[in-house]
Amino acid sequence: MSMSPAVVRELGDELERLGWVTDLLVAGSLATGDYLPGVSDLDLVALTDGPVGESRQAELVAIHRRLDRGTGAGLELGCVYVDGATVPHVEVRHPTWTHGQLVQRILSGVTRAELARHGFAVRGRAPGDVFPAVSDDDVRVAARDELTGYWAWAARRPWLWLDPVIADLGLTSMARGRHALEHGELLTKTRAIERAHAPEWLIAQLAARRRGEAVVSPRIRTALVAWRDARRTVAYAKRAQ
Repeated sequence: MSMSPAVVRELGDELERLGWVTDLLVAGSLATGDYLPGVSDLDLVALTDGPVGESRQAELVAIHRRLDRGTGAGLELGCVYVDGATVPHVEVRHPTWTHGQLVQRILSGVTRAELARHGFAVRGRAPGDVFPAVSDDDVRVAARDELTGYWAWAARRPWLWLDPVIADLGLTSMARGRHALEHGELLTKTRAIERAHAPEWLIAQLAARRRGEAVVSPRIRTALVAWRDARRTVAYAKRAQ
């Protein structure tokens, strides 16, 4: 098992004490070896022994808020809480802690692919004992779903791209999506920046931010580059259906 940041191990201890969380699995940058402390988010998936109703959700909120008030590292931590019986059903929405709040989201195909190909367990079973193997075509379908879902929605709203976080995330997500469609492989964010459809100056600034440097890009120019890239990539994904 890969070494996990202290906040992940602390969450594992807290969830184990609840008695109804059976597994805690790592996806995202930490699973793929691309995790950068203070820069990357922590993407986790917890499996439970039954539905996560209101009382269980209240317990989870209390745990995450304690972690957020601690070292502050908890603010980087996101976790999807999945009733183990619903793992095969990709359309089911699950309680998901992200950026300081509990929302309802599906466990995306990309996250499922990360778990199956690169994930590891902090508590409980290995991801391969829970999630089925993922083929290259499965990765293509997962990428297409994200591009023609959320990113198609965002591409119809150019004002959203004035948010520098959305612009950066969009440029890396478009590069990852194109690579997945073409090769059936998952691409890390660091490698995706190298393949971004952006001017060299912006790629250099994206890479600097990925390293944790406080580099600011021109807001409107960056938004325009990222929005146009999203429109082209979403159209490409729709043609590939």
